[in-house]
Amino acid sequence: MRSSRVLAAAAAGLATTTAAAAATVMATTALISPSLTSPGLAQGAGAVLGRQSFVAAAIRRAGPAVVTIDTERTVQSAAGGGLPRGLLNDPLFRQFFGIPQQGAPSRRTERGQGSGVILQSDGLVLTNAHVVEAIDRVTVGLENGRRYEGRVVGLDKLTDLAVVRLVGAGPWPVAPLGNSDALQVGDWAIAVGNPFGLDNTVTLGIISSLNRNASKLGITDKRLDLIQTDAAINPGNSGGPLLNADGEVVGINTLVRSGPGAGLGFAIPINLARSIVNQLVTTGRATHPMIGVGLDEVRAASGQGADRGAVVVSVQPNGPADRGGLRTGDVIVAAQGAAVKDPSQVITAVERAGVGGTLNLTVNRQGSTLNLRLVPGDMAQLRQG
Repeated sequence: MRSSRVLAAAAAGLATTTAAAAATVMATTALISPSLTSPGLAQGAGAVLGRQSFVAAAIRRAGPAVVTIDTERTVQSAAGGGLPRGLLNDPLFRQFFGIPQQGAPSRRTERGQGSGVILQSDGLVLTNAHVVEAIDRVTVGLENGRRYEGRVVGLDKLTDLAVVRLVGAGPWPVAPLGNSDALQVGDWAIAVGNPFGLDNTVTLGIISSLNRNASKLGITDKRLDLIQTDAAINPGNSGGPLLNADGEVVGINTLVRSGPGAGLGFAIPINLARSIVNQLVTTGRATHPMIGVGLDEVRAASGQGADRGAVVVSVQPNGPADRGGLRTGDVIVAAQGAAVKDPSQVITAVERAGVGGTLNLTVNRQGSTLNLRLVPGDMAQLRQG
């Protein structure tokens, strides 16, 4: 009997302790998260947790101005599949292989698709040059499902940018433009476009790197310092916008790396695009400053008299660099007063100086420091010359 009373008393004490502990836990929980104990506050917490993300807000702001660009081009191929004309003119040969007498060239229509973004309420659309190059017809599709004819205003293959004007009555939805110079590695990046024909696709990532020179990606026919992002960019995304967290356009999606290292996307900075758009709309073409040199990186222990900079490996005769006193073997160590680490920084300085502007260079020539003043010329004219 005594043992029974002891066990009962112990059980009662345990129950009291458990109840007290439970009450303490509930009180603590109420302090930390009142919504768990108050029906009225629970609804407020649910509303907070159910809010849409900043991505949704960004897309609401810029999404209506993102468009699909469908293109058509006529491709003509020679009759006879490339066979020698002598054989095609032989009646026995044509009869044996069933080749038609007329031998008329065949024509077919190739269709392509890309993305774009409306920059102005009068229907000015920015996209990639490779999307609309050598096309016969362009059709622009809006988010609301309506489709309009487009007219190519101009394109610039060197920066892979093009401008298309919508044919029809506006006003049109417009995407706000941001400042690509203010981007930092790690900032949010939102890619919008129509990959594989899937309209209004949104992907999220971060800014992985800035000023990624196109030549380092094996692209030698472009003059670009690109924004690198891990936001998924796929075929059909070309020409669509790269947005920041506020829904502002900070870049134009241009390419994605496939194969080894896949998953890296690249976009053209919007600040560069602004300049190109203004030129294309005003004159139908874009000018690109050039000083007429070939550059390479400084090699370690090369005896070039500098640890870093851009080595001049060639100078175009009678070009801006030649006239300004730059010589083969010189090492450019500063441009416009800023230290130069590699050739891409010299190219950037030339671009910012502009055609007819002033480019101040500091050069190391066999251990001596020289200050040179150059005036960049237009690349198209220099190449013709």
